[in-house]
Order: sequence, then C-alpha cells, then structure tokens
Amino acid sequence: MARRFFTFLAIVFSLGQMITAAEAQDASPAQPVRGGTLIVAIDPEPSSLTATFNNQYSNRTISANIFDGLLRYDDNYQPQPNLAESWSVSPDGKSITFKLRPGVKWHDGQPFTSEDVRYSALEVWKKVHSRGRSTFATLTDVETPDALTAIFRLSAPSQVILNAFDGAESQVLPAHIFAGKDIRTNPASAKPIGTGPFKFQKWERGQYVELVRNPDYWNKGKPYLDRLIYRFIPDASARSAALESGEVSYIPFAGVPFADIARLKKNPNLSFDSRGYSYAAQTYFLAFNLRNKYLEQQKVRQAFAHVIDRQRLIDTVWYGQSKPEYSAIPSSLTRYFSNNVPHYDLNIDKANQLLDEIGFKRQADGTRFTLRLYTDPASSQALLVGEFLRQSLSKVGVKLQYIPLDNATFTRKIYTDYDFDVVFQGWGIMLDPQMGLTRVYDSKAQTRGVPYANAFGYSNPAMDEIIHRYESEVDPQKRVQDFHDFQRLAMTDLPLIPIMQAPFFTAWNKKLHGVDLSPAGAHNGFRDAWLAP
Repeated sequence: MARRFFTFLAIVFSLGQMITAAEAQDASPAQPVRGGTLIVAIDPEPSSLTATFNNQYSNRTISANIFDGLLRYDDNYQPQPNLAESWSVSPDGKSITFKLRPGVKWHDGQPFTSEDVRYSALEVWKKVHSRGRSTFATLTDVETPDALTAIFRLSAPSQVILNAFDGAESQVLPAHIFAGKDIRTNPASAKPIGTGPFKFQKWERGQYVELVRNPDYWNKGKPYLDRLIYRFIPDASARSAALESGEVSYIPFAGVPFADIARLKKNPNLSFDSRGYSYAAQTYFLAFNLRNKYLEQQKVRQAFAHVIDRQRLIDTVWYGQSKPEYSAIPSSLTRYFSNNVPHYDLNIDKANQLLDEIGFKRQADGTRFTLRLYTDPASSQALLVGEFLRQSLSKVGVKLQYIPLDNATFTRKIYTDYDFDVVFQGWGIMLDPQMGLTRVYDSKAQTRGVPYANAFGYSNPAMDEIIHRYESEVDPQKRVQDFHDFQRLAMTDLPLIPIMQAPFFTAWNKKLHGVDLSPAGAHNGFRDAWLAP
C-alpha cells in the first residue's frame, strides 16, 4: 500500500570508478568473529551525540550506532523494518500506522514505546531538525492507541515522509530523558541513551568518543564488536599515516588526502570504496549572506557564477575525483533533475561587465570590494578551496579574505550570529529534494541556532509558493514539475551556487569485514561489522 504514495529513486551517485575494492569483502571468512575494538578516525569532533538538531556528518556517523530509526533502507532505497516491524498507509494517504517491535529497551533498561516515537516526531524532528521541519511539514499528530502502535496523522498525503526514518536521519529519542527540556541544551545529548547496538561509554573532549557493545540489543547476536573508538584526528596526513600503520582501521568521508590515494591503493592491506553516500546526495555550494550590501545584488551573485571554473577546482583540489553540478538539484537525482535552468558558463569578461553595470567600479588598487570567505571545516580540502576561490575572484576585483574556522565557531557564525559573507559548504539533498533543499530556500526556515538551514536571508514569495506546492502535491508527475520550477527559480535568484558533487569515499583495513556499503552505509554504524584475527 505504501508504494502507491511513495516512490523511491534509484540514484546513480558516482565518482566514476575512482576507488572500488569490493573484492576485499569476497575474501572474508564465512562466519563473523566476535569481540575486538574498532578504531575509527574522524574529523571534525562532533558537537553533539545526537543528529536530531545538528546533522553534521560526524554527529550522524557516531550517533547512528547509539540510536535506531523506525526504518532502514536497502540497496534499492526501499524501506525495511527496524524499530517498526511493519507499517501501512491509509487509502487516502493521510495516515501511516507503525507497528513497533516488542521487547526493545533503552540503554538504561526502560522499555521503548510509542510515546517515544510521538515525542521524537512532534517535538524534535518537526521542530528542531533542519530537514525534518520540511519532511514532516504535513504531520499534525502522532496517536498512540497502545504502547506498540504509532499512527502518524497527516494534513495531506506526503510523498517524502517514508524516505526519512533511518537511524541517522530521524533518530528516535527517549521521551523519559528529553521530554519537557530543550534538546539543544540538554546535557543528555552528550551522554546519550539509545536503543542501538552500542552504548555510550565516554567522551574525552578533543580526543575520542568510546562506545561499548549493547548486550541487550533487540537484534539478537549483534553487534559483533565489543567496542568502538572514534578518534579525532584533525590533520588529514596524520589520518592517512594512522591508517597505513594499522593504528586506525576505518576512515569515512574522504578522510585521507587525495594526493595519497594512488599510493594507498597499492597497499594490499587496505580497501577503498565510494559507495555508502548516495542516500545523502550531498552537493557543495557557494552560499551568500544576502544581508550584505554587495551580495544582495543579483548581478554580483551572477558574476560569481561566471568566475568559478568548476572542473578546474575539482581537478586542482580533488584530483579530478568529483563531478560539477549546475543546478540546485544534483544530476544524480534523475527523477527530479532538470537541465532547463539558467546556466552561467565560465566567462570573466561577462563577470566584469555585470559588476560594472551594478556600479561597483574598481578602485585604484584594482579592487572593487572585500568579502570574508568561510569554508566548512569538515572538508579536508578547506584550505585549498579557500585559496582557489580567493584567486578566482581576484580576477574580477573581488578580494576574498579567507578565514579558517573550527567547527563550533563555523556553526555559530553562520547559523546563529549570521556573521559571514560567503560560505563554501556541502548540503545533503537526500533521496527526495524536499528533505534537503527546503531548509535552505524556504523563507520560514530562517531560525537562529538551527544548523544547516536558511541562514542566508533568502526570501522570495514565489519560491515559498513552489515549496508549498511540492510539500502537499499528491500527483507524482506534477510534483516533479514543481521541482523543475524550483530549480529554475533557484538558479535565477542564485542565493547559492551549486558547484560539485561531494567526492566521498571510505578507506578501511581489510581485517575489518561487514562494512556497510548500502546507500546510507557511511551513516549506518557498525551493527554488522567484525574484525578478523
């Protein structure tokens, strides 16, 4: 029944065949081995151990071991049981009934019930999750007729909602711990209690997070590992060296220098794979603070778009391991993507012409104006990106002051203080663009302190109307057309300029088996992982 109303896409989200070593899995022993400690290198350090109000990737990656979602997704992006054993959609599409798994306990021994689902959906996903506020826009209530039944009531059928229930995207939190308190300031977010395969043990700030096996996990027999250690190693070269030496056994999200890839691939003890990221369909954008007197001018943003040589950026900074993007919806989301949008080809003369037309003339030193540039500290290539963009914009007299920031400062400046000019950052567009893009373009998504939402001051009633249409549209083809309209307006207004697909890959030691390479694998944790002797 659910498939009448919810269509899942088959995304071809590739970085070519850059790095694929699935044969390492083929050589694995037949039976998993129990025990052992897996050490993972990650950067930046998480800001929270739940991803419900800040879904930065390190928050998601670690906390997905601690928390479960109602559903998980298979290789074809189809929903599968998890905390919910089954679900059904009403004939009118306005309710979804989840039958919850019996016998599940929180890490403190309390039973998991439908009240936890109700609290998480209404008070967390719908209110403070940057994507959830759009994904669950039509959710009006969650009824709990008994402890193992949760009925989602919708104001209109939603074609996006069943895409969003995995354990990294929509974590179910314990109501008895969080209800009545602000989750964003609750100390329990740093010492989480979940239902997942691993329990929180310790967070040594600046050093590591330690998780231990949950002996009472509902999926009997799992996990196989005794312990997970997430080490915070800021320097990419140091992460690479630790992988080579065997000091760490797993590094996600392109965590080693791209310059090292060719050499590391020759190491017979290591495997590389670019699968595990397509669920997020992450895209890097150049985003603008439209409160700035220069950047509020559309022609200035158009000039920026004409200056950036996407392919050269990819070749120079990422050794060619990505693909340019020219629309707000990435080309990998073939169901929704449209090429019928305004294009801004590399054209320095055109960029100079636009800046002259708007009246920002060159001064005696050749400079028109100065802007601050921040790059997402989660990117290992941040410094190189900053230098590339600085040189690019200097060709049209725009001086970029590149200022590296740590993760906490970056998040505060952009999403709380609005103290920025230009940002280079990735956003997960997700399986359905409603999940990932609404939070960036919707004028109502401007909420101080909510990371990865509309911090840019962008507001256009025409865009808000398009968003309203696709959030409530029941006809799949009309909804696709809404997304085409969305792209055309996004590329006309240009509050953000799409630049490239995120060039992610995972590297691991071949002693590690059961690595999850499903569409959301890099976020799914280590339920099935084990270490060979």
